Amino acid sequence: MRYKGIVIRPPSEAGSYILQATYGCSHNSCTFCPTYKGVRFSVRPLKEVLEDIREASALMPGTRRVFLADGNALALPMEHLVAIFESLATAFPRLERVGIYANGCDIEGKSSEELSELRRLGLGIIYLGLESGDDRVLKRVNKVDSSDEMVRAVIKAKQCGSQVSVIVLLGLAGREGSREHAIKSAETVSRMNPDYLSALTVMVVPGTPLFREEQDGKFFLPDQQGLLVELRLFLEHCELDGCIFRTNHASNYLPLKGIISRDRERLVQVIDQAIGRPELLRPEHMRGL
Repeated sequence: MRYKGIVIRPPSEAGSYILQATYGCSHNSCTFCPTYKGVRFSVRPLKEVLEDIREASALMPGTRRVFLADGNALALPMEHLVAIFESLATAFPRLERVGIYANGCDIEGKSSEELSELRRLGLGIIYLGLESGDDRVLKRVNKVDSSDEMVRAVIKAKQCGSQVSVIVLLGLAGREGSREHAIKSAETVSRMNPDYLSALTVMVVPGTPLFREEQDGKFFLPDQQGLLVELRLFLEHCELDGCIFRTNHASNYLPLKGIISRDRERLVQVIDQAIGRPELLRPEHMRGL
């Protein structure tokens, strides 16, 4: 099995076989993201992908979960994806789920029939980075999709049978836009009603456009307390049905898990206890992307 460059995956795919089907991200212009900077998006030759699947089958025949990397492999043409999914099903008889990253436009670029076919072939979960429900923030950080476009994409994917996990980014609007970012993100997520919802925290990485904004005094990341207040406000405004919420990513100061419709009061209490008590938070040296 061969890998090229930086390969990332969601925390929930920690036990999955990571299969690199593309290199980089087809958009690759978000100001906060350092992952694929300098990497030209390209489609990995199908022959190589299928070779890796055969090798993985011999090494890990009991594989139950596979994650297709890199940044948004759902952008691949349908015939390419079908060949990969069919090979995975043959190679791993116990396969339960294939996961994949996607932009809203990747989902919208597939017909409902195509998405349903991918679900039949094993596409169990799609991970989508909403980042913010505030379109002014999305435009400023150069996201490819608007909030409305991502709402439509999530609803479409769910209607076609795949689960969807949505990510929001705490701190993305800076200090000044924190409140509106939290409320509008909650309102947008509520319209989506995803199966899973994760909050990550922006880490300003040298070399990114957001880092240059910070250096120029144009962006100020909220401090620990500000980020916790933002998270609390977000949870207070979420209206979701059965959605599993997590902040278990290493970028976060406070790990949380619960079903918002059931556990909101408990989650808010935990945040309130942590506000102003840095000893309850993850130390800086343990945070990461």
